[in-house]
Amino acid sequence: MAQSDMPTMRSRRLGGELRQLRLNAGLKVQDAAEALECGQPKISQIENGKRGIRPLDLTTLLNLYGLEDERQRASLKRLAKEIHKVDWWSGQGPFLHDVLKDYLMLEADSQAVRTFEPMVIPGLLQTEAYMRHLYEVASPADQVETLVGTRMKRKELLDDKLGFRFRAVIDAPALHRIGGGPDLVSGQLDHLLKVGASPNVSIQVLPLNSALPMEQYAPFTVFGLQADPPVEVVWLEHITGGTLLEQRPDVRAYIKAWDELTAAALSPTASRKYIRDLTEDTRP
Repeated sequence: MAQSDMPTMRSRRLGGELRQLRLNAGLKVQDAAEALECGQPKISQIENGKRGIRPLDLTTLLNLYGLEDERQRASLKRLAKEIHKVDWWSGQGPFLHDVLKDYLMLEADSQAVRTFEPMVIPGLLQTEAYMRHLYEVASPADQVETLVGTRMKRKELLDDKLGFRFRAVIDAPALHRIGGGPDLVSGQLDHLLKVGASPNVSIQVLPLNSALPMEQYAPFTVFGLQADPPVEVVWLEHITGGTLLEQRPDVRAYIKAWDELTAAALSPTASRKYIRDLTEDTRP
């Protein structure tokens, strides 16, 4: 990967990990630069995710920082290699903006994803007809097929029944505002019942009469990234893009919110009944 293609989500993650290890060791940028026999700007670029790092240089820094945990060392070395990985969405053209690419990278690097959606059906659970309906309303016509194709490709993650787990809490109004006509609605609800039966997928419905905490929750996703030790980050969606939260207090706050939402929501079994009953009521 050319330096001009950085930073990426992976290079920023690696740089952040290396910066934290350096700070934990009580060392300065100059100390790292002297160990690699380079200038301080190179260390700063690595820590800011603006450039990759050679395997030998990475080993030198990990030794300098006193990291002895072999599993964590191996995890960081794997991440360093994956900076140069060519992902499937790389050839999707200019319609995929950087924020979406960051999201796709987080999703692809995760072993578990938890998402709360109060407005629409979560992307990984959408039918092609439903997602096309959403994009036709909100996106330029010449971008619709590319965006639909990208989302359909993402859904292949759910086929990895042993290596990937997906949990969703869907606010009940999202199930009632699917739109697009009776066939689209019934097809989407039937699809939720089908995919929800997979062993690696859990769907819970948050009913209107749930006892919710005082806060009003916006859509959010907790990514459990493949790392050792495990790393969890939170993605917040908003009108103009998305925001990544990595600081532990922020992540803990959203994990607490997730726990409250799952406690207030119907169980997966009761949620299936809710969706099934709704399907019968809306079937054309």
